[in-house]
Order: sequence, then C-alpha cells, then structure tokens
Amino acid sequence: MSAWLPILGFVVGWSMNYSSWAERFKQGCATTLAWFFIPFIIIYQMLNYQAGSLMFMLVSFFTAVMVYAVFSLIFKDTLIALCASYVNIGWLGFPLALLIFGQDVSAMMIALYIGSSIFGNIYAVRAVSTEKLNILATLNKLRRTPAMMALMLGVFLHELGIQHRVQLSYITEFESWVKVGMVLTGMAVLGTWLGQTKVTWHDLKTSISMMSIKLVLASSICLIISWTSFAVFKAHLTLWFFLFCLPPAANIVALETHYQGTGKSAHYIAAGTITSLITIMLFAIVLQVLN
Repeated sequence: MSAWLPILGFVVGWSMNYSSWAERFKQGCATTLAWFFIPFIIIYQMLNYQAGSLMFMLVSFFTAVMVYAVFSLIFKDTLIALCASYVNIGWLGFPLALLIFGQDVSAMMIALYIGSSIFGNIYAVRAVSTEKLNILATLNKLRRTPAMMALMLGVFLHELGIQHRVQLSYITEFESWVKVGMVLTGMAVLGTWLGQTKVTWHDLKTSISMMSIKLVLASSICLIISWTSFAVFKAHLTLWFFLFCLPPAANIVALETHYQGTGKSAHYIAAGTITSLITIMLFAIVLQVLN
C-alpha cells in the first residue's frame, strides 16, 4: 500500500474544512468506515484463517486489553486508554515493520493487525460512550457493534466452509481496495478534525507520558517472555517491543465521530504520532547498532 494514501486522505479531510458540507463529509466517511470497511476486513480475514494466526490474534487482543486496563487505572480516562492500546498497525506499523525487520514478519503483522483492530473497534464503544453502562448493558452494546457482528458472521461463514465454495480471488482483489478505502476514510476524518485542532505543549507532554508508560510495559513484557519457553515469542522480542512504540490508530477519531460525534482524540493522535515517530527512529537506530 502506497505511503501517499494516508497523506492524500488527510489532505482531502483537511481541505473539507473550507467547504460548507464538511460535517456531512466527515459523518459519511466515519459511517462508511465503521459499518462497511472494517466489518468487511474482519469477515475476509476470518474466511482466510490460517493455522497459528489465532494465537497471534489473541496475543494482540489481550495485550491491548492489558494496556487499556493499565491506562484506565492511571489516567482515569477511557479515551486516553483507547489511544494507548489501539495502535496504528495498518498503514504505519506494517510498512515500518517491513522496513525494520524485513518481509519475514508479514504474516505475523497481519494477525496482530486483526487482533488489534477487533479490540479497538469493540472497546471504542466503552471508551467513547456518553453514559455509564453496567456489565450486561456493556456486553449488549458491544454485541451490536459493527465489528462484533462482523466477527460473529465471519466465524459462522468459516464454519460453513464458504471459503471452499466461492472464488476468493475476486474477493481478495476487492479486499485490497477496501483497505485503500479504510485508510483514506480514516485519515480523511482525522484531517477534518485536525483542521480544527491545535496541538499544544500539554498534548505533547501527555503523549510523552503515555509513551513512557508503554515503554516500561514493553520492557517488562519482553523480559517476562525471555524467561519463558515460548520460542515463537522469544524469536520476535524486538517486534513485540516495536508494537508498543506505535501511535494511536487514526481510525479512533472516526469511531469517536461515529459513536459520539466528538473529535477529542484528534489531539492525542496528532501528538502521539509525533512522539511515536521520534521513538521509532531512536528504536531503529539502537537496533541497528546492536545488530
């Protein structure tokens, strides 16, 4: 996927602030992303499930849950917790991982991306909900999210063996275009919000604090993994650490727009992206020196 796509989406979204129908454009992109692009990717990946992928999906999902819980306790803010735990693997993490680690991590990154995406789109309901929900109400609301419905449908279709009865090559080609649409709409919504958002020093200090905590968590987890007998995890310690360096997913502001109609997360995403890029640059330099 071209690195120019997110830039194009961002510029289009930013430009929309000068038009009279910016709000309709923003809502349209957010709705399309939440109800079509993301659910399609989830269903497609469930139909193309490969042995071993579930393990990495689960690791990605539960690692994000752990980070979400830690940040919820520290900051008492579920939106900050979502920005810390739902990271930009799609258009930023994946190409940077290939650049730093090589093509061998492709399959692993795809599985991690799925787990992270499912987590982010499910937990977005809890993070951006305007009312307090009890456990049953929360589960009921999560059950009705586009991501959860897509996950259940994908599992159902996979169990029926639909992937063996239809020609997936056409769907695969369409899926590549869906990914393009997902990047463009997500970045367009972000650009629309950032056109009205000023990144302050306070935002940068918050993102630096968040990154510092994530790096402590990453170091602790990698240390624990190094003591275990899980060879497949030990072989990718630097990749696990790299995942904690990634910025908040650009889709968060689109999901916040869809579910709540606000764009507070745009501040965290913008400042977090700046902090993350500096962190990843330092990480790559250290890794190069050690190697």
